[in-house]
Amino acid sequence: MFKTVVCVSGGGTNLQAILDAIDSGRITNTEIMAVISNNAKAYALERARNHNIPALCMSPKRYPDREAFNAAFTEKMKELNPDLIVLAGFLVAIPPAMVDAFEGRIINIHPALIPSFCGVGYYGLHVHEKALEYGVKVTGATVHFVDKGMDTGRIISQKAVYVQEGDTPEVLQRRVMEEAEWVLLPRAIDDIANGRIQLPEKKA
Repeated sequence: MFKTVVCVSGGGTNLQAILDAIDSGRITNTEIMAVISNNAKAYALERARNHNIPALCMSPKRYPDREAFNAAFTEKMKELNPDLIVLAGFLVAIPPAMVDAFEGRIINIHPALIPSFCGVGYYGLHVHEKALEYGVKVTGATVHFVDKGMDTGRIISQKAVYVQEGDTPEVLQRRVMEEAEWVLLPRAIDDIANGRIQLPEKKA
């Protein structure tokens, strides 16, 4: 089984999409070995517990500085030693040491068509606010590998979603999740777990 850790900061709708896809057989050969959140109150942790998956909170606020958090977070991930790390709405920058340790084995879902509306400050509802403010007619979501930049890693897949007349950021956010994010992320995990997308050899 392909062992996966999912990192999430909030409600965990993308996590739920992954769990549903595993339950329905749309993702095969995959075990979610842990869910990690930086937010102790994140409903994503409850979703994990409901599936008997270890739910861990690692918050930067619990450490004296970001350096100490980065070291502890990286060490915990090395201890878990997953085959794949999935960032599913995770609002914490991945430590460079973790990127090095799991090079080519961390993926992220972004709620826009990279390189549009991405980078520092572009997360959550703000992405959709900016898309509507700019007046784009097509938006969507992107699954990409994580490198040491912000939304700069190699793109795995994208799916377009049309903006409709009268969309609010909240309505657009929901449509992008339903039509793109919840489709792309489970498919990418299944493709990786079953060798259709090749990953580099795991580091010792």
